[in-house]
Amino acid sequence: MNFIILLLPIIAIVLMFRSQKKRQQQMQQMQTALEPGAGVRTIGGLYAQVKAVNEETIELEIAPGVVTHFTKSAIAAVLDPQEYDAIINGRPADDELPEPEAEDAEPVEDKPLTLTKDVAEKGDVEGGAPASK
Repeated sequence: MNFIILLLPIIAIVLMFRSQKKRQQQMQQMQTALEPGAGVRTIGGLYAQVKAVNEETIELEIAPGVVTHFTKSAIAAVLDPQEYDAIINGRPADDELPEPEAEDAEPVEDKPLTLTKDVAEKGDVEGGAPASK
């Protein structure tokens, strides 16, 4: 019984180190896969486009004509081109586009949302309650 109690913390420590190592490998793979033209998000939440990749740093264009230098470790995520475009230009992703309306749908009449004195005294013709005096 004492053996099992001593074994549990050792197993937990091994699993923690293993998951941390896996995350580090994924981050390193992402940093080595960086290439000019890719959209990225930094650990500070800045969205930018990669202009050049150096040995230890990366040049990011944060606005047209504005290039900054970051360390590679400052990159939190490399974004898909569609996702980057949607974030930067405010365009919805393809799966978020509104569906076109059916042709047999009834047209919605545009009525002004005003209330005149005559309507308020007589009550709403379409079934609303009369106004109190």
